[in-house]
Amino acid sequence: MPKAIVISPSEDYHTLRLKDVPLPSPGPQELLLQIVATALNHRDLYIRQNLYPSISFESPLLADACALVRPHPNQESQNLRFPASTRVLINPGSGWLSDSTGPEGAYTVHGGTSTSPLGMLQEYVAVPEAEVELAPDHLSDAEAAALPVTGLTAWRALSTKSGNAEAGRNILVTGIGGGVALMVLLFGVAKGCNIYVTSSSNEKIERAASLGAKGGVLYTEEEGWPKALRRLLPHDRPFLDAVIDGAGGDIVG
Repeated sequence: MPKAIVISPSEDYHTLRLKDVPLPSPGPQELLLQIVATALNHRDLYIRQNLYPSISFESPLLADACALVRPHPNQESQNLRFPASTRVLINPGSGWLSDSTGPEGAYTVHGGTSTSPLGMLQEYVAVPEAEVELAPDHLSDAEAAALPVTGLTAWRALSTKSGNAEAGRNILVTGIGGGVALMVLLFGVAKGCNIYVTSSSNEKIERAASLGAKGGVLYTEEEGWPKALRRLLPHDRPFLDAVIDGAGGDIVG
């Protein structure tokens, strides 16, 4: 039988448990997918630490995965878009299909909670074809698996929430090094934005510059990093158009 990994309750840190699960039977307009790579997010750590709502001890963990389409008896008669052996990514949640401003209905992220029976830390899943997209050819299985949660979060923050995903706009990304922050950096550079970053590490700032950031400042600077940042901004646009912060709290002194 196929295998899945769930958690078992423990006082401080929920343990992992391997269990047998039946091979999914896809319904109308659904695909049978074989998971080939998964990715971790902070929510998965929070689930194991008992710091996440609606934790389930039966639903497999993880929201992110790269998968291969596998044939099943109903596939040929349904005129599905993705033939067998196609490499795909899976929408990491349900209830949000196409509205760029936000979910059309009640949205839930897959993996490890009672709000969704689906999780990616298993060998096979059946999902609606509408919840699947082609995996980018230039990414490995592991790289592709790590894209959905952070990629969607970053894209929405930059393109929808900030309203400033345009060439020449000055965008500050705080705490560079995290997954979402790095995705915002890459998306912003691709859009022609001037991306600036903060970090406690010169090495991370240098790495961000190699990925296209215009500059960065240490938020541990004694003089106050906003002053250091101000000196980096273009003379013809000496202000920030948006700040994208994934940590929260008082970030501006």
